[in-house]
Amino acid sequence: MDETSIESCFVEFPTRDWRDSDAAGAVRLAVVGLGRFARNRALPAIADSSLCEVTTLVSGSPEKAKRLATEYDADHVVTYEGFRDGRVTEAYDAVYVATPNAYHAQYTEVAAAQGKHVLCEKPLATSVAEAEEMVAACEDAGVTLMTAYRLQTEPAVRRVRELVVEGVIGDPRHVSGWFAYRNPDQSPSADNWRRDSSVAGGGAMIDLGVYPLNTARFILGADPVGAYATTVVDTSGAAGDHDRVEARATFQLAFPDGVDATGFASFDTYSDNRLQVLGSEGRALIVSPFGGTVTQEVVVERGEARTSYAGSPVDEVVEEFEYFAYCVLTGTEPEPDGRDGVADLRAVEAIYESAERGERVEV
Repeated sequence: MDETSIESCFVEFPTRDWRDSDAAGAVRLAVVGLGRFARNRALPAIADSSLCEVTTLVSGSPEKAKRLATEYDADHVVTYEGFRDGRVTEAYDAVYVATPNAYHAQYTEVAAAQGKHVLCEKPLATSVAEAEEMVAACEDAGVTLMTAYRLQTEPAVRRVRELVVEGVIGDPRHVSGWFAYRNPDQSPSADNWRRDSSVAGGGAMIDLGVYPLNTARFILGADPVGAYATTVVDTSGAAGDHDRVEARATFQLAFPDGVDATGFASFDTYSDNRLQVLGSEGRALIVSPFGGTVTQEVVVERGEARTSYAGSPVDEVVEEFEYFAYCVLTGTEPEPDGRDGVADLRAVEAIYESAERGERVEV
């Protein structure tokens, strides 16, 4: 593509380009864990989807679960013990695991043993070893395991990947992305599992940094071979007992063929997020890709030419559930599968090791 034809980049801006056939029916879901994200984002997204429905809620808080069951017309409420014991397994086809990170593995493996497909929140686990066990359990059971990387299912990121593959910006040279998200859930003083390394597996890097990390891998179609990183732990008095995880992480990833990526994640800076791909002939920029509801604002430049696109906002969480259900109903292997989650954790572990050692670490 030359500068004179760059305007054609967004002539076709497909939504749900992954949907190349009809999917009959709906996937019945058991939602395991009813924390803030499940309540505020996942359950409404399932309600807005056309290919899945919630039938079962799993929680350690019966009152909360019953209230939400009434609100979302879920027929069954069970405890975590009841879920492990296999109560009402006939009521659901798949499981959405929305517990804190340290419990992803056990509930995914329980679901696999029940013969249920699994959509598991990111990060897939708190370690590569746990994630590999999850993948093996689902493969042995013959069920789908998808890591909840919603960016891979929404149009803006998918179209930018196509533009890179098509050579619109030349050969990719560098990807940069950052995700800073400051709210009460992630403030140093919050009594919250994201500030407990034994439950979260880390801080801003593993919670927010996986978004630019995974999206860079997705757009480039490659895995990093080296990592260099620094982290900053909040040592202020307000941090209290929650100063065991990093408030900020900055990382650089080396990819094959001399391509690299930089990323930044933060709990304690002004909220903002961006993703940019620089190529030998141009660049592609996505404004606010990581926040959950995407404006689809994309800018593409090549030489002196520039074009942009801004579509209607897209709820990435709805797209994610639609994509997962479509894969289950049609027998399609999801792109953000379990092994995708494992690959990210390999990079995360290298990033943490690099920050601790103060030197580059091979991935």
